[in-house]
Amino acid sequence: MPSPSTLAAFAAAAFALVALPGPNMMYLLARTVSEGRRAGVLSALGTESGTLVHITAAAVGLSALLASSAAAFAFVKYAGAAYLIYLGVRALLAREPADGIAMPSAPAGAHVYRQAVLVQVLNPKVAIFFLAFLPQFIDPNRPAATQIVVLGSVLATIGLLIGVATALAAGSLTQRMRARSGGGRPWGRWASGSVYLALGVYAALSPAHRAAR
Repeated sequence: MPSPSTLAAFAAAAFALVALPGPNMMYLLARTVSEGRRAGVLSALGTESGTLVHITAAAVGLSALLASSAAAFAFVKYAGAAYLIYLGVRALLAREPADGIAMPSAPAGAHVYRQAVLVQVLNPKVAIFFLAFLPQFIDPNRPAATQIVVLGSVLATIGLLIGVATALAAGSLTQRMRARSGGGRPWGRWASGSVYLALGVYAALSPAHRAAR
């Protein structure tokens, strides 16, 4: 178990890192804009559930294995990029109603949640992030696995709080924009699809071992 002073320092550093705009935040905003606050909140829950998977992997040493194997890293990296591109293409090709007005749909909660989990789990840079960031707060005289789980859980909790707050704020703003524009225009679908595609291309072309969250 990390000391109280270590936990406080880690929480402050984690808050600063999570609050910075990044791929996770862009994904969350795209989901919220296209599908509403509920989808945004579920995406935040799914993303941080994926973070818990990475925490578990780091605690048992799988993250180190992934970081040391170029082939394994590349496989997960391109699988994640392909999945994001798939989401983008599907959003852009979604059919509109006969009257040309695309009202925001209410996707199944489990489906939205699972997609967010997959997006996070298939991001090997999160594993690298843990390997680069967590050791700075690990006491070598205490069990490393326990400290990784505790610190990772703190990071996931902070990420969830920021993600939910972002989804609620973005959802409210999107509702107001739809109301002013007469509602139901397909701009949200096109915006979200473009963001998914951009994130997929970014994931595929970015340097292999750059830590990012």
